[in-house]
Amino acid sequence: MSRERVLRRDGAISSRAGLLDRGRAWLSHHRDSAADSLGRLLARPLGSLLTCLAIGIVLALPAVLAQALEEFRQLSGDWQAPDRISLFLRESVSEEAALAWREELEALPAVARVDFLSRDDALVEFRELSGFADVLDGLEQNPLPHLLLVAPAASEQAAQLRARLLRDERVAEAVLDSAWLARLQQLTDLGRRVVWVLGGLLLLGVVLILGNTLRLAIESRREEILVVKLVGGSDAFVRRPFLYTGLWYGVGGGLCAGLLVVAVFALVGPAATELAALYGARSSPLGPEPMAIPYLVLLGALLGLAGAWLAVSRHLGEIEPS
Repeated sequence: MSRERVLRRDGAISSRAGLLDRGRAWLSHHRDSAADSLGRLLARPLGSLLTCLAIGIVLALPAVLAQALEEFRQLSGDWQAPDRISLFLRESVSEEAALAWREELEALPAVARVDFLSRDDALVEFRELSGFADVLDGLEQNPLPHLLLVAPAASEQAAQLRARLLRDERVAEAVLDSAWLARLQQLTDLGRRVVWVLGGLLLLGVVLILGNTLRLAIESRREEILVVKLVGGSDAFVRRPFLYTGLWYGVGGGLCAGLLVVAVFALVGPAATELAALYGARSSPLGPEPMAIPYLVLLGALLGLAGAWLAVSRHLGEIEPS
């Protein structure tokens, strides 16, 4: 037997941990990091609560706007605007002339029906609907014109018929009743895009809030990080507790956001439902979706991890043992 083999046999024995042992150690450190991070947050409840509330407010604002916009979109979808043309006649047109023109319009092939509303009937209807009866009684004369409500025979001909009738000298204004609904839908689409942009900016604000919070946490544990690196701790080992800190902040912020969304709709929901009922829309109660709180918690957790990862990756490299 050679001397080299004797030395190997009698020398120090080195061993490597198996894959199962390393997996257990990895899981154990994750469990300890999660528990330690949560314990540190609970050790200073006021500061942690304020941070979670700040995150919750930022998350709740786009959630409330998006849900309210979706409810309004569904509400406007319930409205049925007829393809009808409202012809406001000039003051010089008498009631007899308006009735005679009504018969002429009904004889046109492009017109299905024409209804006449005199200025006196219009004033009575306006008094009943507006609630300004006292103000209207003080007027010396009726300011409303005669009105012809023209229903086109085909919806696709409504715009052409309106343009044709508007050229008549007896018409002061011709309004296509469905045009306002199209403009409303365009405004709704614009509002949706604004909410998406605003939501993106606010989510970026959440990441920045968490990044700044984690930066302070890293600085407060600088000496601990130096000791861990001196004994051979990897960056992943050092990063793990801070990732869990960001996760807990995000989960807490998501819970606060969910509670704020529920509270907002609980306050404004009944009034909004009554308003929708006045316009003949569905009377289902206004409120957040059933999965709103879980989605907000999940979103907060992901943003917490993202903010923690960015903060730790940026500042961890600056802490190196000399």
